[in-house]
Amino acid sequence: MSIIQQLIGWDKELFLLLNGLHNSFFDGFMYTYTKVLVWIPLYVALAFVLVKNARKESVWLILALALCVLVADQIASGFFKETVERLRPSRNPDFEGIVHLVKNRKGGNFGFVSSHAANTFGVALLASLFIRNKIFTISLFAWSLVNCYSRIYLGLHYPADIAGGIIVGTFSALLIYFLIKKFRPQSLPSYVSGKDSLWPVYTLLASVGIIVLYVAFFFYQ
Repeated sequence: MSIIQQLIGWDKELFLLLNGLHNSFFDGFMYTYTKVLVWIPLYVALAFVLVKNARKESVWLILALALCVLVADQIASGFFKETVERLRPSRNPDFEGIVHLVKNRKGGNFGFVSSHAANTFGVALLASLFIRNKIFTISLFAWSLVNCYSRIYLGLHYPADIAGGIIVGTFSALLIYFLIKKFRPQSLPSYVSGKDSLWPVYTLLASVGIIVLYVAFFFYQ
């Protein structure tokens, strides 16, 4: 057995272990948590903090975040998924009847790499480079990592898909940050601390509360 085959085997075993840790509450929680629309308040809060601290230059930072998502998504979905063509665990015939799915949601055919992981990790890293606040950074990465785990929980990605997505997101964020720093350094806000920088944290916590309420209402009637 080659090293690649061994790694793929370990990846599948780890997936089955993590995907097998489920219950009815987290079925609803993860299913809701992974939806993009749920996190709109967080994105609005990010834009608010950037406007608050960078003023007119904030438009460049907001565009940079949007470009980061675009780049990460195109690399993940437009290049890797169509090139590697690795079936999602939910689409793998060897796993039929074994994978835990929620509402029988299977996603598209291919899963390497995870665009959810690439996009959320890219946003978390780039935003933390713009706004240098410890609590803010920890909260954003926690949000991203739970989002990443939700993709395994829902049976849509292997751990290697997530790891690949994180690498793509990191590359995209650092690339966009380098471009901003090189061609528009005046747009970067100075070191930010204090209450203003914590708005995204409050919004993040509020969003989690909304998710829990959403789950309780729609899954526990």
